[in-house]
Amino acid sequence: MQRRRTHEEGFTLLELMVVLVILGLLAATAAPQVMKYLGRAKTDAAALQVRGLGSSLDMYRLDVGGYPSQAEGLQALVQKPSGQTRWAGPYIAKKEMLVDPWGRSYQYRYPGERGEYELFTLGADNAVGGDGENRDVTSW
Repeated sequence: MQRRRTHEEGFTLLELMVVLVILGLLAATAAPQVMKYLGRAKTDAAALQVRGLGSSLDMYRLDVGGYPSQAEGLQALVQKPSGQTRWAGPYIAKKEMLVDPWGRSYQYRYPGERGEYELFTLGADNAVGGDGENRDVTSW
């Protein structure tokens, strides 16, 4: 038995175009909001990571008697510096934790100008200052 086709089956090209236009309008209005939340999420993640690395630096200091030198840097949290006898690390699980959400290494200064050490990232724009996703995330 053959089935007769009617004009009511499927979607017309016009109906598909209307749906695509509606989806495009929704995407155009929602995309900026989604990008804003994504940017804020990276900045919030960087702030948490800076705090966590700060705690790891404090544990290092308790074991070794001081913070890693400028030359040793944050690598001292992952790998024992040469000549260090009191190192009880690693103080972080993976060396990937030394990379900020934008794919750049966290910056470390010892001694710091604003505290015993300075730990920071310059945000999405990799420039001093900024707002939103571009703001600096610091330990001070």
